[in-house]
Amino acid sequence: MQQPLWTPSAERIAASRMDAFRRFINDRHALHLADYPALHAWSVEQREAFWQAIVDFFQIHFHAPAERVLREGPAMPDAQWFPGATLNFAEHLLRRRDGHPALVAIGEDGSREQLSHAQLAAHVAGLQRALQNASVGTGDRVAAFMPNTWQTVVGMLASASLGATWSSCSPDFGTQGVIDRFGQIEPKVLIAAAGYRYAGKRIDLTDKLNEILPQLPSLERLVIVPYSRDEASPTDYKSVALTTLWQDFYQPGGAPQFTPVPFDQPLYILYSSGTTGVPKCIVHGVGGTLLQHVKELGLHTDLGPDDTLFYYTTCGWMMWNWLISGLALGATLVLYDGSPFHPEPTRLIDLIDAEDISIFGTSAKFIAALEKAGVIPRESHKLSSLKAILSTGSPLAHESFEYIYRDVKRDLCLSSISGGTDIVSCFALGNPTLPVWRGELQCKGLGMDVQVWNDNGQAVTGEKGELVCARHFPSIPVGFWNDADGEKFRAAYFATFPGVWAHGDYAEETAHGGLVIHGRSDAVLNPGGVRIGTAEIYRQVEKVPQVLESIVIGQDWQGDVRVVLFVRLRDGVRLDDNLREEVRRVIRTNTTPRHVPAKIIQVADIPRTLSGKIVELAVRNVVHGRPVKNTDALANPQALELYRSLAELRDEL
Repeated sequence: MQQPLWTPSAERIAASRMDAFRRFINDRHALHLADYPALHAWSVEQREAFWQAIVDFFQIHFHAPAERVLREGPAMPDAQWFPGATLNFAEHLLRRRDGHPALVAIGEDGSREQLSHAQLAAHVAGLQRALQNASVGTGDRVAAFMPNTWQTVVGMLASASLGATWSSCSPDFGTQGVIDRFGQIEPKVLIAAAGYRYAGKRIDLTDKLNEILPQLPSLERLVIVPYSRDEASPTDYKSVALTTLWQDFYQPGGAPQFTPVPFDQPLYILYSSGTTGVPKCIVHGVGGTLLQHVKELGLHTDLGPDDTLFYYTTCGWMMWNWLISGLALGATLVLYDGSPFHPEPTRLIDLIDAEDISIFGTSAKFIAALEKAGVIPRESHKLSSLKAILSTGSPLAHESFEYIYRDVKRDLCLSSISGGTDIVSCFALGNPTLPVWRGELQCKGLGMDVQVWNDNGQAVTGEKGELVCARHFPSIPVGFWNDADGEKFRAAYFATFPGVWAHGDYAEETAHGGLVIHGRSDAVLNPGGVRIGTAEIYRQVEKVPQVLESIVIGQDWQGDVRVVLFVRLRDGVRLDDNLREEVRRVIRTNTTPRHVPAKIIQVADIPRTLSGKIVELAVRNVVHGRPVKNTDALANPQALELYRSLAELRDEL
């Protein structure tokens, strides 16, 4: 019988904030909730009492009180959370004001800058005054074209302190990708890096910015951060906006002031990947984002003021927004800008020991790549501070779970988490009070009525289906930018099952109350009418040592669909008949004959979004001769050409 890979000790459970919250609820409501399943069931059935408890437990400060917790219509998305309440997001992230480290910004070149909580507040206060002088106020958009460094965090907090709306792209976005995003939201201020570093190279952004700036006619101020390009000058940039260098734009000092705004005031604008058209601008509200993040970081991640949190992310991925909210728990954040594998595969693992990181966040791809590179951190690093590893971006393979506990550290909570840009938070995630089972996300998030539904809209356990959230939750987006009647918004999330959130994950609920994500439902393979999640195949292919990574699609073929697998192999390895048969054998032995690819083809590269997700739909469109509408959303759009008009896909075998 399968055993959990890790079970928390009774002492660890009792010391966790999740268990403290369970006891808080029991005391407040005279209940006897004995464990997490009971707590979760209560949080869903009594959503108003639950979310009020989150407000009180984490001491969320409303400037004006709410008329009630929830005013709800007959079906999603018709609801208002905490109507009448006003608050400020930045105020909660800047509550700690002592000399303890708040931000440690580390560059690929080894540079290290540190700001205490007190220094962070002083920088925010100074930038706030400068933005006010630039007439930035409630509802104005401030955009950032920045690497993941401390200036970006200061920019976001200063904007949010004024009630402005923040949006960011990372500097590896293509020119058109930036224009497609910022062009829609018409920012008043742009904070932009003069350059950045990646994989040992220094990249000058001057030319790219000079292509972008003329396409942003709303811009009134341009603030240049001379990051990795000390020689940057305001005269380098062709903009009608008044241009200033970061260090000349403001002087740190004093205490920030906080503008109260309504609960659903736009805080962040995030973007869909944009691989099927111009990216959707997803607007997230102040209150819903704050409540979800303190719940997820404080309870599910067990983050506190003595912890150091790291997540490998760029400013173009929602995990950056999630990471920064760790400040609301008083934690220290480690920011890293650069390649995770430069100059060695252990670059990020080194940070755990160097910075005493207690919670380390990364992607499933990174963990798989570490194992493929033969890295065994438990032999080369102390890792004494590490208590949890978080993984997201794609489903974490069973083998990666085993790798962490075998080769990294035995006593830690490995939390595979899933949610997304759409909710700037999670549907399923970790839990310091529950065991970790191979291949499973530990639990559904508190207050989230997450279920798996079959095509008839019935909840199922132990069967694959559509991941839904059946009741309203606070971090449902305010809407899409420039979607006044909400038609595009409703079509994106509420069309599959009217009145119920479904965003396209193909999933399965387990007997343990956990979840398995089998891939995107729009990428599900359907050979012979049998639905197969792509993650089921990736999990097996990762067992083959010669294969570095893969992508699988369904090819329309003779009135049916056949499974086609593309593989990127280790340097010097060639895909011959023996290796093809080995891949097929591994898949057949561990799944079913339906999962076995009809075609296995070697490719030099696999196309990905800028946040590192492989793009099965884009490859499928290229294979079928259909257009890919927005290749600028890809980190390596040239890779798509490797899949066009392949002779191997025109024959039977």
